[in-house]
Amino acid sequence: MKGVLFALVLLSAAPALAAAPSSVMGKHDSNAPINISADKFVADSNSKTGTWTGNVIVIQGDMRMRANSVRLNVVGKENKPDKIFANGGVVVDSPNSGTVTGDNGVYDVVARTVTMTGKVVLTKDKDVMRGSPLTVNLETGVATLGGNKSPGVSASQNGGRVQGIFTPPPSSNAPQQSPN
Repeated sequence: MKGVLFALVLLSAAPALAAAPSSVMGKHDSNAPINISADKFVADSNSKTGTWTGNVIVIQGDMRMRANSVRLNVVGKENKPDKIFANGGVVVDSPNSGTVTGDNGVYDVVARTVTMTGKVVLTKDKDVMRGSPLTVNLETGVATLGGNKSPGVSASQNGGRVQGIFTPPPSSNAPQQSPN
């Protein structure tokens, strides 16, 4: 079960990795205990799934994920995690990298990729990025934020461009006003 829970936490960590790869990878403790709480849990041995539903909260160290439901698929005789699906109002908070929100998230364990879809928003302090989908390759550390472009429709027609707002820190070289 420890491997299953570790894979679940990777789902929550990956979007934050996209926001700030070096800070999360350097500071997040992936060996910390994992706490999952939900209104309900159902294990289905026939379909090899485990599903947490209703106000799902996953916490590991300083990383926190919330979603309406989280489903884990396992494969093989060892019941190793294959894919993890987080659905409905997925929110990942990390003090190191900020907050990532999206409608849904999928962690493909074999491909080591995480994809957040829907209205994806990454925020850190006053900086904000929007787009969809957000795909993070955990092997390479490369994150790609798409422009939510519908097939056959230009990005400008459907507002499907990636958007970012970045606020520079106050300059220490700015002239100081002296009190009179």
